[in-house]
Amino acid sequence: MTDRSNIGELVKLRPDYIGFIFYPKSKRFIGTSVPDEILGLIPDAIQKAGVFVDEPFDSLVEKFNGSKLDIVQLHGAEDQDYCQKLKNLNIPVIKVFSITPDFDFAAVKPFEHCCDYFLFDTAGDLRGGSGIKFDWEKLNGYRGNRPFFLSGGIQPTDINAINNILHTKLHGVDLNSGFEIEPGIKNIAKLRLFLEAIRR
Repeated sequence: MTDRSNIGELVKLRPDYIGFIFYPKSKRFIGTSVPDEILGLIPDAIQKAGVFVDEPFDSLVEKFNGSKLDIVQLHGAEDQDYCQKLKNLNIPVIKVFSITPDFDFAAVKPFEHCCDYFLFDTAGDLRGGSGIKFDWEKLNGYRGNRPFFLSGGIQPTDINAINNILHTKLHGVDLNSGFEIEPGIKNIAKLRLFLEAIRR
């Protein structure tokens, strides 16, 4: 999310999280901090997630504190030590894994002790927002203990397919490019219909 008025409309829908991307190469880059006029729009009940890609550790901590974030989403090659250092500072961690056709969920096991959630996204050249799905049947191969978010190409028409995912560790869905008017600007009408349907 990048636009103040768009965020003002979004918070009325009561999403669980709002994401801000701190990766300069992203089309949705928020900058070095979330502006105060945006922070003031977001009630405490909505968690602010900061999305980072291989951010130097001290820089991430500074941005986490400066933007009053609640959780970080790590999209890069951050290792277990990096995640553990965040946990030691009581910073909740979502670690992203890119799912390929031959992905082995054993790769997530070393991160279970140092991450709060996983996010399973489609592997691609870009870091997030690709608009492409992976085969959701692969989720059946995940038998870990951490809850996970589903991401990658989710569209308004996917509500039935998502409701049919019965995995007990599915925590939430990451709604991004399929609900955008342009990068960083959400289509509020599409989000309203989707959220109403998935909350039934």
